[in-house]
Amino acid sequence: MTERVVLAYSGGLDTSVAIGWIAEQTGAEVIAVAVDVGQGGEDLEVIRERALACGAVEAEVVDAKYEFAEEYCLPAIKANALYMDRYPLVSALSRPAIVKHLVAAADKHHAGVVAHGCTGKGNDQVRFEAGISALGPGLKCIAPVRDYAMTRDKAIAFCEEKNLPIATTKKSPYSIDQNVFGRAVETGFLENIWNAPVEDIYAYTENPATPREADEVVISFKEGVPVALDGEPVTVLQAIQRLNRRAGAQGIGRIDMVEDRLVGIKSREVYEAPSAIALITAHQELENVTVERELARYKRQVEQRWGELVYDGLWFSPLKRALDGFIDEADQHVTGDIRMTLHAGRAVVTGRRSEQSLYDFNLATYDSGDTFDQSKAQGFIEIFGLSSKIAAKRDLS
Repeated sequence: MTERVVLAYSGGLDTSVAIGWIAEQTGAEVIAVAVDVGQGGEDLEVIRERALACGAVEAEVVDAKYEFAEEYCLPAIKANALYMDRYPLVSALSRPAIVKHLVAAADKHHAGVVAHGCTGKGNDQVRFEAGISALGPGLKCIAPVRDYAMTRDKAIAFCEEKNLPIATTKKSPYSIDQNVFGRAVETGFLENIWNAPVEDIYAYTENPATPREADEVVISFKEGVPVALDGEPVTVLQAIQRLNRRAGAQGIGRIDMVEDRLVGIKSREVYEAPSAIALITAHQELENVTVERELARYKRQVEQRWGELVYDGLWFSPLKRALDGFIDEADQHVTGDIRMTLHAGRAVVTGRRSEQSLYDFNLATYDSGDTFDQSKAQGFIEIFGLSSKIAAKRDLS
C-alpha cells in the first residue's frame, strides 16, 4: 500500500509546491488539509481545488473559526494569557487547532505521516510536532523546508517546471501569520530592531495617532466568557470579530517586541490584536472585582505558566489540562459588565458592575456609613510585622 502524508495546506506557493515535492522525495500520496481559523484570503473551495490541481490525491477544507474562538481563544481570555506580559499568543493558539484536524485527517485517510511548512528556526515547528505527537503518538512528522532544503528559489523553479496553478510573484518582504484573534508580522527591515515599524505593515488596526471620536463599549461576561456587547448577546467568535473592528478602528492592540523564542533565539515581532487586548483587559478588571485576593494572586502565577506552555507548543500536555481546570474554577464568579473607552490606541476601563462583586462600598468608603472598624488595625499591624521586627532586632544588634 502506498504511504500517505497529510499536509497542512495554506494554498500559497510553498505548501502548493510541497505537495509534489513530498511525492517526489518520499513516493507518498499527499492529502492536503486547509483549516480556516479566520485568516481571511481566498475562498476555501478555491483552495481545495488548487490542492487537487497541484497533485493532492485528496483535499479537505475546514471552517474552524467558531471552534477556534470557543476552544482556543476563550481559554486564553480566561487565562489573561500574555506571553512575556505582552503577546496574546495569536499564532500559538492557532497551531493546536490546526493540529487537531491534521491528526483526524491522518486517521481518516490511514496516513502515517503529517507534514507542515515550517522552517527549522521558528516556534511553529515545535507547536505542530509536539501537538501531533500528543494526539497521534504513532505519527511521523516531516517539514519540506527544513528537512529537504526546499528554499523559496527551489519552490519557484519547481512550480514553473511542473506548471503548477499558483502565482510565483515576488515574496513579500515580511512574514505574516494571521487569524481571527490577531496578526503577526516579522522579518524584512524589522529584523533590525532599531528600525521603527512603518504604517503599511498594519492591516487590523488604524493609526492610533489619527484624531477621531472615542468609542465606548460595555462588555458582559458570564463565568469569564464574553456573552454580550452593549447588551446584545454574542458568541465568543462574534465578540472577537466585532471588537476587532471597533478596537482596531481606534488603533488598539499594536505590539512591537523582542521576544524569547523556544529555540533559544530572540526575535523581533510586531503584532496586531485589537480584540484580544480589549477582551483580556476587560476580563482582568472584572476578575479584580469578583475574585478573592489569595486566589487572584495565585491565578497570576498560573496565567504566566499557562501562557508559557501554550507558547512552547504544549497545548495538549497534562499540565496545561490541569491548569485549565484551575482557571475554570477560579472564573466561576467572573460575571458582570465592564465599560471601556476605546481611543487613541488604548482600551481604558471606566466602569464595573457585578452581582458577584466582592467590592463593599460601606467597607471601602471614607465617608459616613463606613463599616470598617479602624480600631482593630493597630493590633493587626503589630502581629503582621512581628516576625520582621524580631529579625530586625537581631540583625541590628
